[in-house]
Amino acid sequence: MSELTYQGREHLLMRWFVYFVGIIILAFGISLTIKAKDLGISPWDVLHYGLFSQFGLTVGSWSIIVGIVIVSLSCMVRKTWPQIGTIFNMVFMGIFIDIFLFILPDPGPLWMDFLTLMIGLLIAGYGIGLYVAAKLGAGPRDTLMLLLTEKTGWKVQWVRIGLEILVFIVGYFLGGPIGIGTVIASVLLGSIVGYSLPQSERLLKYMIWRRKTSENFNEGTIRLNHYD
Repeated sequence: MSELTYQGREHLLMRWFVYFVGIIILAFGISLTIKAKDLGISPWDVLHYGLFSQFGLTVGSWSIIVGIVIVSLSCMVRKTWPQIGTIFNMVFMGIFIDIFLFILPDPGPLWMDFLTLMIGLLIAGYGIGLYVAAKLGAGPRDTLMLLLTEKTGWKVQWVRIGLEILVFIVGYFLGGPIGIGTVIASVLLGSIVGYSLPQSERLLKYMIWRRKTSENFNEGTIRLNHYD
């Protein structure tokens, strides 16, 4: 199963399926953490929520708008067009965040906020693992992180930390909700993805292997009167 590749139309369709499932799961996880905003939310969502608080629209809309700005700048610097997966990530993430925020109830007591935050981070981490494992394009914020890493030569983790500090500061001055949850999200999410990404890659390879095995079985010759 380790020799499997992601080639072929059927495999591509499966990767898109896993990609969109990952996006939906990630949006659900992010929405849960935003619902627990009394404890504070992740730095990028502090920015989105702060923009929402100051200028209206919705959190999901600002996620899309910020994503468009980031992708546009990244493409101008690299002189390339964005990957289709990056565009889908940007648009559908914002749409599903707004849908889930509309559907989900507010947690209530502080201990429910904490539980909602932790569950949201766990779900978001596995959503990231799934969509990244499909290898169909990084999200806008990851695209910016990779671009800055490429241009500066700095390590990815330092670029990521620097970006999150910057958006955290901007989001703070815009009135975004910060607190212990912001610190927990910054520290814990990367660790969860460290586990979820290899698991998601193995899952995708297994799904492709099962598909290939099924195809080989169905393509086999049916021999009548064979009693061995």
